[in-house]
Amino acid sequence: MILILFGVSGAGKTTVGHLLSSRLGWCFEDGDDYHSAANRRKMESGTPLTDEDREPWLKVLHMRMQELINCDANAVLACSALKQKYRDLLVAGFEPDQVRFALLDAPRGLLEERIRKRHHEYMNPRLLDSQLAALEAPADTWRISVCGTEEEAVQQLLGQLKIVTEYGLKHKLRTEKNVDDQH
Repeated sequence: MILILFGVSGAGKTTVGHLLSSRLGWCFEDGDDYHSAANRRKMESGTPLTDEDREPWLKVLHMRMQELINCDANAVLACSALKQKYRDLLVAGFEPDQVRFALLDAPRGLLEERIRKRHHEYMNPRLLDSQLAALEAPADTWRISVCGTEEEAVQQLLGQLKIVTEYGLKHKLRTEKNVDDQH
C-alpha cells in the first residue's frame, strides 16, 4: 500500500511522513524531491506552479509509485496533491486498495506559524495563499488533524490504517470462505 499524505505547505507532510514510515517500517518518499529545477526556482521566487508545471512532476511520482507497487513495497508519500485531478493522475491504473490518501489539516494561523519557524530550500511562504485556494478536499479521504503534536497525527494515521487492514483481512477471509463454500 502507498499512503499519500497531502495538503498545503506547513501541514507537516514530511515530518509526519518520516515518523509514520519509521514506525511502520515502510519506505518514505518526499514528493518535493522529484520537482524539476525549473519548478524549484519558480516556487523559490514565490510564483505558484501551474497545472502545466505540475503535470510532469505528477507523472514522475506516478511512475515511482508504480515501481513501489511492482516491488510489493509499502510506502508513505508526502505530496501536496492539492487538486482532485492531481490525485486522479497519481492513482491512475492502481487498484483501490493499493493507495490511500490522508489530508493533513490545520487552520491557516497554525500553518503560517509553522512556515515562519522552518526553513525550506525553495518553498516560499508567500505560496500558502495560492495553495489554500487550490486545495480541493475530497469527502472520501482521511482527514488528519495536525493541530497537536506530530505523534498525535501519527496515532490518528495508525488508527486509520488498522481499520483498513482489519477490514481488508476480514473481507479477504469472507471472500475466500465464500469461494470455498461454492466448491
